[in-house]
Amino acid sequence: MILEKEEYLAKEIVDCAYKVHKQLGPGLLEKIYEICFCHELHKKGIEFKRQVDIPVIYDNLVFDEGLRIDVLVDDLIICELKAVENVNPVWKAQIISHLKLTNRRLGFLINFNVAFIKEGIKRFVV
Repeated sequence: MILEKEEYLAKEIVDCAYKVHKQLGPGLLEKIYEICFCHELHKKGIEFKRQVDIPVIYDNLVFDEGLRIDVLVDDLIICELKAVENVNPVWKAQIISHLKLTNRRLGFLINFNVAFIKEGIKRFVV
């Protein structure tokens, strides 16, 4: 069940992605979109963290390397940002795994390299 705060943030995330895409369009590096997306979140007063490491627990050992969230919004929503021609199905599985590993329910896969941003935004709920 998605909380009211998560729904509010989800709408704001989509709005930020829309603003960035409208201003910059497709064809730039992922890092540029990430910086601008986070700037839009900041303008709205929404907390976020960039490039957050995800520890993996396996066989009672904790591994801190290897997995990273592009943007974690208000410690609730995972946003994976891309700037690619074709979205790899593995990335969809990746965001679902990230949600499960971090005990979060809502995530977005946002690809900025599209003609219309609505085609590049995928929402995931676990």
